[in-house]
Amino acid sequence: MRIKKGDKVEVIAGKDKGKRGKVLSVIPKEERVIVEGINILHRHMRPTQDMPQGGIIENEGSIHLSNVQLVCPRCDERTRFAAGYLDDGSKVRVCKKCGEDIDK
Repeated sequence: MRIKKGDKVEVIAGKDKGKRGKVLSVIPKEERVIVEGINILHRHMRPTQDMPQGGIIENEGSIHLSNVQLVCPRCDERTRFAAGYLDDGSKVRVCKKCGEDIDK
């Protein structure tokens, strides 16, 4: 997966276009991500023993990976990235705009 948990992303398509948030989880099998504050779903819950209050619960829904783009933590712009290698041979993501490592 190109996007990882904890990355800052911007939505580039859909009803939340232009909003930014942190990736809470990644679902590789379905190519979807759950982003904090994006695609809020409302669920009407009846009172139960676990939840005596009941009411309307808000949760983040998943969004397709193609509808989000990574935001570089250094230049604070949404960007594509390339694969770079450190001196010890480990692979890192490098911002195409500023050239800095994203995985620091």
